[in-house]
Amino acid sequence: MSIMTELANRDQVFSFLTPTDSPVDVRHGPILYMEDVNVSFDGFKAINNLNLTIDDGELRCIIGPNGAGKTTMMDIITGKTRPDTGSVWFGSRHNLLQMNEPDIASLGIGRKFQKPTVFEALSVFENLELAMAADKRVFPTLTATMKPEHRERIDAVLETIHLKDLRDHPAGILSHGQKQWLEIGMLLMQRPRLLLVDEPVAGMTEQEMERTAELLTSLTGKQSVVVVEHDMGFVRSIARKVTVLHQGSVLAEGTMDQVSNDPEVIKVYLGEDA
Repeated sequence: MSIMTELANRDQVFSFLTPTDSPVDVRHGPILYMEDVNVSFDGFKAINNLNLTIDDGELRCIIGPNGAGKTTMMDIITGKTRPDTGSVWFGSRHNLLQMNEPDIASLGIGRKFQKPTVFEALSVFENLELAMAADKRVFPTLTATMKPEHRERIDAVLETIHLKDLRDHPAGILSHGQKQWLEIGMLLMQRPRLLLVDEPVAGMTEQEMERTAELLTSLTGKQSVVVVEHDMGFVRSIARKVTVLHQGSVLAEGTMDQVSNDPEVIKVYLGEDA
């Protein structure tokens, strides 16, 4: 696929490349509210009376065994999957179950999948430039003049994602971990209110994991961040509050120490040696 074709289709390739206008009202409650949500696939109950709230500016870790419903939960939040019953609200004004995927993204909900997806032929800087909230039609993108405030915004994100020294390098030469940071940076260019991050440290070196922990914790208070992760060491390094899912519902919730010592959590997930 040519770079021009990629550019023309990038809103379809990257759902987060949608201009963000997020008038989210959190004056009277959390930024995300899920109540009594149920989803069944061919008789299998993937989500079972799920109740979950995420506060504005919170960093929340979601853990659970395979099949616990973590991916389905994110699919529901982003509009990819419609639940059979229940309610899902973004702030107090936006019923996500009445919206499609692009409209949900435009509210300020960004999702980072496990496998990083970036424009490898473009530089790190150009990837962030394309992700900036603006008119994403090809002609305006290719002819727009970079404003000082836009350059400052990109510089700030480059600093946050630890790629300032690689700004002019092609994204294709980055390590796996660096591509993960770049995609997070592309999300941050949209100024999202809520980030859903799926297994961000899978395949990373120990040093990359440490830097990823720094990156995600630095966002606390600026964005709400939900991290789904299997690496318990990494979760412990960033977690303020942990939610444990099991069989599609919340099994336990609290600090990492609290859930680690919960007998039911030990039984179904963490194991005897956790």
